[in-house]
Order: sequence, then structure tokens, then C-alpha cells
Amino acid sequence: QVQLVQSGGGLVRTGGSLRLSCAASGFTVDSVPLAWFRQAPGEERAFVAAISRINGATYYADSVQDRFTISRENVKNMVYLEMNKLKPGDTAVYYCARCQLDLASMDPKYYDVWGQGTQVTVSS
Repeated sequence: QVQLVQSGGGLVRTGGSLRLSCAASGFTVDSVPLAWFRQAPGEERAFVAAISRINGATYYADSVQDRFTISRENVKNMVYLEMNKLKPGDTAVYYCARCQLDLASMDPKYYDVWGQGTQVTVSS
């Protein structure tokens, strides 16, 4: 069964750190681009970070550049999002997703498998 199962997240104070995990099954994490998106209340789902299937190149939204790190662990078939220097504006439900294209995209319409979502709340 093709699926993504997320873990991690929670409540943290401004400046703190969290790590999100995403376990893949039914496919391997190095065979497709994978990404993290987030959705705050009343807002559209927004791109956060992606990792390419080719050489593991990474891409980030400007708002998280130099604070967040996406990575994958092929042996465990996992993808991670390490989040540092968190701000209240990072509060959202975070989703990992599998891209249908050969190259990662910032557009959620090109992603066909989604994790269940994980709440991240950053208090001021």
C-alpha cells in the first residue's frame, strides 16, 4: 500500500526546534521527489521544502531558508523536516507529500500521495 505516515510536531516556544518525520511505504524515498507543505487556518497549502530524487538536491521557501532542513534516510525509507529558530508564523498543519513529476514542484497539485498532517504550534 502506497502511503506516507507522519510523526513529530507539537507545541514549542519561539526560537525552539522540532523535527517532523514521514515514513513511506509502497515506494522508495529515493525514487521520487518529496516535499513538505504547510497550511495555516484560513490559508492555502503552501510549499515549505523539497528534496529531489536526483542527488538529493534540496529546495526551500524563502520564509524557511536557513532555518529548516529537509533530508531523507534511504535505509529507513524516511523523510524528515528539521525546523529551527521557529516563529509564531510557522504555526500550521504540516504535510509530507510525494511528487508525480521527475523534478520537485512548489505546486501541491502535482503531488499525489499525502501524509495525514501534523500540527506545529509556535507560541510567542
